[in-house]
Amino acid sequence: MDFNLPEEHRMLQDLVAKFVANELMPFENTILEREASGQLATLTAAELAPLYARCKELGLWGLDVPEELGGADIGAVAKMCISEELAYTVTPFTFPPDSPNLHMLLSTVNDDQRKRYLEPYARGEMVSAIAISEPGAGADPSGMKTRADKHGDKWVINGQKIWISRMHESTFTIVMAVTDQDKGSRGGITAFIVDQDNPGMTVARDIPILGGQRTAEVLFNDCEVGEEQVLGELGNGFGPMQLRLTVRRLEIGSWSVGIARRALDMLIEHAKTRVTFGQKLADRQAIQWWVADAATKIHAARLMVQQAAWKLDQGQDVRIEASMIKVFATEMLQEVVDYALQAHGSMGLACEFPLQYMYKRVRAFRIFEGPSEVHRWVIARKLLA
Repeated sequence: MDFNLPEEHRMLQDLVAKFVANELMPFENTILEREASGQLATLTAAELAPLYARCKELGLWGLDVPEELGGADIGAVAKMCISEELAYTVTPFTFPPDSPNLHMLLSTVNDDQRKRYLEPYARGEMVSAIAISEPGAGADPSGMKTRADKHGDKWVINGQKIWISRMHESTFTIVMAVTDQDKGSRGGITAFIVDQDNPGMTVARDIPILGGQRTAEVLFNDCEVGEEQVLGELGNGFGPMQLRLTVRRLEIGSWSVGIARRALDMLIEHAKTRVTFGQKLADRQAIQWWVADAATKIHAARLMVQQAAWKLDQGQDVRIEASMIKVFATEMLQEVVDYALQAHGSMGLACEFPLQYMYKRVRAFRIFEGPSEVHRWVIARKLLA
């Protein structure tokens, strides 16, 4: 593996870093004010529109979309570097389209679905959500109870999904449902594309979560979809779903590195200027060790992400590496943010300051896309098999 990014990828990373500094950082105070007042810590449609226009001007659009679909097809290694840069700010932003669902669609769509969903999604004209978790089946998707039963030429979906992000903005939702109870996750789970206006799919309630984010609970009551809405092979929805989760877990690893970089930079800047009892914090061994440990673990996490992304670009299976990254990077992140917040004292707790928001937001990272305990179990099970 060559650890040097190609020149065009380094230039792209620099371009993204400038975009973050010039376009996204100015929104940080707005995001913090919204979160502190109980509003969604997100950008409005009016605020996103000029940002998206700027992205198109700069060529920051469809970065990991295949060239035949009009994208740049930059690969996983470059994409993870870009995700790291985006995470440096607390302003939430993603270059369309969202990568995990894109890769799931790429691996499953037929010709008709390619035209109706994948192509407009790749162009950024559609937004997608995915409905996997249920009240009794979160970290263990094999326990899902949402069913899809065949009635004539229709599939009828009944069940309940929860913790769904982007539900209110999405054009369509990828819904995971049991089509063969006996086979379960080994050939009995199928993915369906359900349009947002499809009768029988309703948002039961919004569920605000830590960090000013919003998820949704969705009910399926005799939600009918045609055979043409089956995504991929019947009963083989678990494999593409795992691919989608793997891409997101690597992405979370890169986000963790980006946020931790920001927290460490804030810690260093503060330590150089803050004087207590006649001595700068930077001169105290405890603070020095925090800085050294944080820098070391950030470096290790970045290397883990880059190596897994490189293997993914080679078409190799990185599910175990993705689980390792999910555990190590997210726990590293929480530790580094905690160091920075502790060093800032009461200032770190202020709602007008990014650290308290980062602290709340990153806590969810250890739960999203599978909690640390499940990933440790997966890693150990593989090694002990």
